[in-house]
Amino acid sequence: MHILDNPVWASLGGAHQHLAERVGDAVRYQVDVAPFVTVAPDAGPGVWADVAALAGPGAVVTLTGTVPAPPADWEVVLEAGGVQLLDVALEARPDPEAVRLTAADVPEILDLVERTQPGPFRQRTIELGTYLGIRRDGRLVALAGERLHPPGWTEISAVCTDAEHRGQGLATRLVRAVAHGIRARGEHPFLHAAATNTNAIRLYESIGFELRRRTTFRAVRIPSDALVGDAA
Repeated sequence: MHILDNPVWASLGGAHQHLAERVGDAVRYQVDVAPFVTVAPDAGPGVWADVAALAGPGAVVTLTGTVPAPPADWEVVLEAGGVQLLDVALEARPDPEAVRLTAADVPEILDLVERTQPGPFRQRTIELGTYLGIRRDGRLVALAGERLHPPGWTEISAVCTDAEHRGQGLATRLVRAVAHGIRARGEHPFLHAAATNTNAIRLYESIGFELRRRTTFRAVRIPSDALVGDAA
């Protein structure tokens, strides 16, 4: 198995270990950091008791990575195709207009994310890595940053631009700038996108990303009477 087949597991066992919560073979980010839950690559069917203990009966969990099928009585709330893309020829460079965002900028980030829907962003997501933004007239209008961090790799995420400022190449500039910081650490950029977001995929491919694999984003609801494992 390639390390990017389950990047959440690799991240939470490494660079993001301080942000992890774990029960047996199930692990997740602290809930105000990111919504992702995954399981050990060699986990068997009994791992779902660990997931239930970790998140709690009745909870909805977002599953990532290569995981076994959940039990038949776990309701699938959302299932959507995705793609994982790797940087193979991106021209990475800093951007003079990009500013590093901090916890003080989170309210503005959340507002921009709510309006543009690039994917989940929570109150402490900014702790996952470097997030860069571009402001116009003091207002945050474009964003990109670092999310998952398996050894040797860093995911570029939360790429978005305010509707009034699209068509100016701001997102591309920020992707290049974030990638520059990743490469400066000797790591490789990668990213995920919804399979239906063909415009974004074409853009990423045009600037030097290449499809590595197709994946599935899945959210499931744990039954209220689910058996639970023991906390580790």
